[in-house]
Parts: sequence; C-alpha cells; structure tokens
Amino acid sequence: MVNKDQVAGVAKQVKGSVKEAGGKATGNRQTQAEGTADKTGKVQKVYGDVKDKIKKAL
Repeated sequence: MVNKDQVAGVAKQVKGSVKEAGGKATGNRQTQAEGTADKTGKVQKVYGDVKDKIKKAL
C-alpha cells in the first residue's frame, strides 16, 4: 500500500532531477542547485516507507 508521503516524496525527487538536469543543460548553476535541493523528497519517501511498515506491523 502506498501512502501520500511516499507519492509526494517520489514526485519531489523527480521534479528535482528534472530541474537539476535542466540547469546543467543550460549552464544555469542556480537552477541546478535548486534542483539538487528539491531532491530532498527522498527523505519524505523514506518517512512514508517507515510509516507504512509501522502500520503493517500493527
């Protein structure tokens, strides 16, 4: 079962990856850095994974 934190985390990771790649392609370091920062969705996805495991354990 997938929860909203997992979905939101993956969406942030994808958005960050696209933004980072766009920044690299255009030579825009600010956009590239913003994309790298946006990839923090990984933390939210891990939180969602843990939350899901706890829910299943109970």
